[in-house]
Amino acid sequence: MKDIIKDIEYYLALPYRIMLYPAEEGGFVVEIPELPGCISQGETREDALVMIEDAKIAWLQVALELGRDIPEPAEEEESFSGKFVLRLPKSLHRDLAKKAKEENVSLNQLATYLLSTAMGKPPAIKK
Repeated sequence: MKDIIKDIEYYLALPYRIMLYPAEEGGFVVEIPELPGCISQGETREDALVMIEDAKIAWLQVALELGRDIPEPAEEEESFSGKFVLRLPKSLHRDLAKKAKEENVSLNQLATYLLSTAMGKPPAIKK
């Protein structure tokens, strides 16, 4: 069996989880939880996501130069069905249903779009 060379290209190819959230002072903060201290920010979501890639490269380069252990992404221990039950106020349910009808999409598609957008992920809505 061939030994795997764990160089910068190896680590850059790994699927590290990225967390993006609004900053109190404006803009967005972004971090990679598995790489302690690997954090950045940007004025927009897009800027923040570009900045975290630069921060990840710098973090990995320093860790490799110093011979530090580099954590790899945690594997998902649970499997997810893609379904969950959500209880919400009747008025919000009504408003969401109206918006879905206006957009000519299902309530499920609208909710998926809104949740994806709020999580900083590219929305995947189909009409």
